[in-house]
Amino acid sequence: MSERLRDKKALVTGSTSNIGRAIAEAFAAEGAHVVVSGRNAERGDEVVAGIRARGGRADFVAVDLDGSAEASRALAEQATAVLGGRLDILVNNAGIYPPSTTTTVDEKTFDRVYAVNVKAPFFLTAALAPAMAEAGGGAIVNLGSWISRLGIPVSALYSSTKGAMETLTRAWAAEFGPAGVRVNAISPGVVHEPMSDGAHAGDVMMVGTPAGRVGTPEEIAHAAVYLAGDEAGFVHGIVLDVDGGRTTAAVIAR
Repeated sequence: MSERLRDKKALVTGSTSNIGRAIAEAFAAEGAHVVVSGRNAERGDEVVAGIRARGGRADFVAVDLDGSAEASRALAEQATAVLGGRLDILVNNAGIYPPSTTTTVDEKTFDRVYAVNVKAPFFLTAALAPAMAEAGGGAIVNLGSWISRLGIPVSALYSSTKGAMETLTRAWAAEFGPAGVRVNAISPGVVHEPMSDGAHAGDVMMVGTPAGRVGTPEEIAHAAVYLAGDEAGFVHGIVLDVDGGRTTAAVIAR
């Protein structure tokens, strides 16, 4: 690796599996000291051990980002302390996706999905962005989703939370950018780790795309490294589609 994030201090939420794990591993491989966070300590310790075995720097902080300001502030404080008092990069990746349609969502599920997917990153950003600015700058990378802009007849609740995150990306870019904190987002297509028991239910949604396949967590991580690093120093408030062309082009079978 080229150490594009050498000596940077990063927090990646929801980084014990899938996209979050790949981002944490990619950041560490590029020279960053990474705080891996999530609810499952066993999986978190496994990610940290793997990073350290490859010569990287990582620590695990257990947290349940339930949407309360207290939980987000506690994570901000713990991660900053573990990283020696400074944090340069925040990746708001943690989220939940309960399968549902509009008529099958109950109020408890609605509130929980918005709490985890929107409130938690909102208050985490509120806790960390001012400190980043005071320290000279930083980068925030949010995770959106292709279904926030290309409607499908299921998952209205989840897609609306990702739409909120993409809107917050633009608002935060305007709010924090002048103080040196760049805010951008990635909008992944259908992405998952290789499966040994057949196709993923969402795989069909990538049929008819230029890529013609699902994405890998590592492909999203490459985009996160770019947006977090100095190479993207003139990039503010964008949503970078890394979706195999799902939202931009259709391939017509002949």
